[in-house]
Amino acid sequence: MKRSISAEWLKLRHSRIGLIIAVLPILSLLIGCANYYFNQDALQNGWYSLWTQVALFYGVFFLPILISICCSYIGRLEHLNRNWNIVMTSPVSIASVFLAKWIVVGVLILFAQVLFIGLYWVAGTLFSLPGPFPIETIGWMIRGWYACMSITALQLGLSLRIRSFATPIGISLCAVFIGLGMYIAKLGLFFPFSLLNIGMSVMSQDPLTDMQNILFWIINLAFIIIFASMTIRRLKNKDIVSS
Repeated sequence: MKRSISAEWLKLRHSRIGLIIAVLPILSLLIGCANYYFNQDALQNGWYSLWTQVALFYGVFFLPILISICCSYIGRLEHLNRNWNIVMTSPVSIASVFLAKWIVVGVLILFAQVLFIGLYWVAGTLFSLPGPFPIETIGWMIRGWYACMSITALQLGLSLRIRSFATPIGISLCAVFIGLGMYIAKLGLFFPFSLLNIGMSVMSQDPLTDMQNILFWIINLAFIIIFASMTIRRLKNKDIVSS
């Protein structure tokens, strides 16, 4: 497993994926800050009002797209130059190959989460928001990252199956709107993209009940296991066409 993870990092060494990971959180925060600045008369809850604006753009739109870009890029590396032939004949299990890619994307998304929360603190300081920095936002960031891992398992499976770079990203964008609909319909716990909204407290900062919190962690884990198992089984049983 360590060798597989090291190999994935080597493949990313000369890529520009780090630039994308930095740009999307910065862009979403700038949009959210601008929206907060021009609506300060209506947004009177300090740090929490700022969170509703920056997390809305980041958690609902930019973060799922960032996940799909990372997964598509990692999948595309294998589709090019018949790299799948090398991977499938190497003395490494299919499960290790998938899990290594999943872990690497997870680490990349964790970097994005840490950057975002740091930018949020900087923005709140620049706005001179009253009161201390809300520590619970760190918990929201961690829950959001955990929800990202189930989306990553899904998107990685699509990217390893579909040779097109853009198609999995387009599917992710469609899923974002489905997730919004299910969240509004109070069915957010049953869809990975809605779980991201719940985890980051994007639209509501009310604390989850004990039962909701337990379901959030269990259902996310179930999605991770289901999506990962489906992808690993497919990679074992079906030939992959590479270019």
